Amino acid sequence: MSILIDLIAILAGFALLIWSADLFVTGASATARNLGVSPLVIGLTVVGMGTSAPELLVSAIASLGGNPGLAVGNAIGSNITNIALVLGATAVVAPLWVHSSIIKREYPLLFIATLLAVLLLAFDNHLGLLDGALMILTLIAIMAWVVYRALQQSKQAQLSTDIEPLTSEFEHEIPEDMAMQKALLLLLAGIILLLASSKLLVWGAINVATFFGVSDLVIGLTIVAIGTSLPELAASIVSVRKGEHDIALGNIIGSNMFNTLGVLGIAGLLQPALLDDGVLIRDLLIMVILTIALFIMAYAHKRKGYISRLKGASLLAIFAAYQLILYFTAIR
Repeated sequence: MSILIDLIAILAGFALLIWSADLFVTGASATARNLGVSPLVIGLTVVGMGTSAPELLVSAIASLGGNPGLAVGNAIGSNITNIALVLGATAVVAPLWVHSSIIKREYPLLFIATLLAVLLLAFDNHLGLLDGALMILTLIAIMAWVVYRALQQSKQAQLSTDIEPLTSEFEHEIPEDMAMQKALLLLLAGIILLLASSKLLVWGAINVATFFGVSDLVIGLTIVAIGTSLPELAASIVSVRKGEHDIALGNIIGSNMFNTLGVLGIAGLLQPALLDDGVLIRDLLIMVILTIALFIMAYAHKRKGYISRLKGASLLAIFAAYQLILYFTAIR
């Protein structure tokens, strides 16, 4: 009976997490737009942070509760899930064309963020206070640069009468006529529900890990990572069906940057910890390989900026194989 309650808590946590993340993004985006912030800046910052809010809060609560393995597993597992499962499933639904130069410029930034995290963690197999601080500062610097360059490019496009595809897509997606009172109410409700659902999810996940005798790292890499990536999956599939391919891919790249530097960074600041041996030789390695594969898929093709259904199916196969590896690791 106890395990049934734990599983219900996990499912309820996931459902509330997805709903509250949507409320948060909608409320924050509408509030920022009412304050005069441009849709491009909102899309690159508020929406990017909003899609990673579930991972951020789940990792923060897990770290504060003395379960850093769950926090680390959630961050790394979410990155793997975003590329292999979310991007793979999205490309299978509809092949992705990438037109925005802003998105293309974010690829190397994601690789830099991934490389920094790997170097910091591999140096002493430890996620510490200094590591967390460096990750957070790097994230702030990267986001400031991305926004600055995007605004500069947007101004140049306006002068030349060209329209940056990402700007146009964000214009249609961000609420325009929402009253400030309603926007603030949605924002507050989203924050409260995010906190509550994250705590519920972490509680259920830790109990399930204890019941089955598996590490909280494995639970973070599997159940929790998949669950907290559901908002990205839903957003990406909806975006690509609307023809907003740049937003679909931008969500994944932005989310992975926040996960790599923000979520891992917060975990290091709140609860420094030694890493499980499997993190370096298995999970971080898979994350790096997939990040490189993402770059190759989008560029190494005669039709530059194209991710086909076959590539999407390949990513799904990699995700399935990785889950099997984790399963056999857990039962062993």
